[in-house]
Amino acid sequence: MTTASHDQNADERYYVPHGSHWPVVGSLGLLFLMVGVSVWLNGADAGFYIMLAGFAIMIFMLTGWFGTVIGESVSGLYNAQVDKSFRQGMFWFIFSEVMFFAAFFGALFYARNMSIPWLGGDSNNFFTNLLLWEGYESTWPSNGPGNIGGNYEAMPPLGLPLINTVLLLSSSITVTIAHHALIAAKRTQLTVFLAATFLLG
Repeated sequence: MTTASHDQNADERYYVPHGSHWPVVGSLGLLFLMVGVSVWLNGADAGFYIMLAGFAIMIFMLTGWFGTVIGESVSGLYNAQVDKSFRQGMFWFIFSEVMFFAAFFGALFYARNMSIPWLGGDSNNFFTNLLLWEGYESTWPSNGPGNIGGNYEAMPPLGLPLINTVLLLSSSITVTIAHHALIAAKRTQLTVFLAATFLLG
């Protein structure tokens, strides 16, 4: 009875990790990265090497931090509550990505189907066209009123868009295989397909 009660209390405890130096290392890496990029963009060659140092620090931080988390998990420090919090964190991350793309495509829809026709004077927006940009024609794709975007050509669908689509679908397949390899404890297969996912972008 005492053992069962002890196990139940252990399951109810939430693991609070000890103090970690990895956030400080990550902040330092970001500092080097941002300073390096800024200096490099302003014409100083030293900025490139500062940026590389920032990248190296970030890779070191990610490797070490993930290694710490994996070590804690393997040693049995995480219980059901911690697992639930990890899943909730991933859920909110995916939700934020969905909202980002919803906002992006919503803005595209608004520009294409509402604002451009309004600027062109469609429906009852004659004075919108007259006052904001007289003579503007609502066409899509648009490079802005008065051709301010310069001349351009539509990208053919069988070129770069097709390549990007193939890469995206391929990486989703490789990461799914890696996930199943993780569940089956096949570390070699997991490593290979995770690396393939990384290379596919």
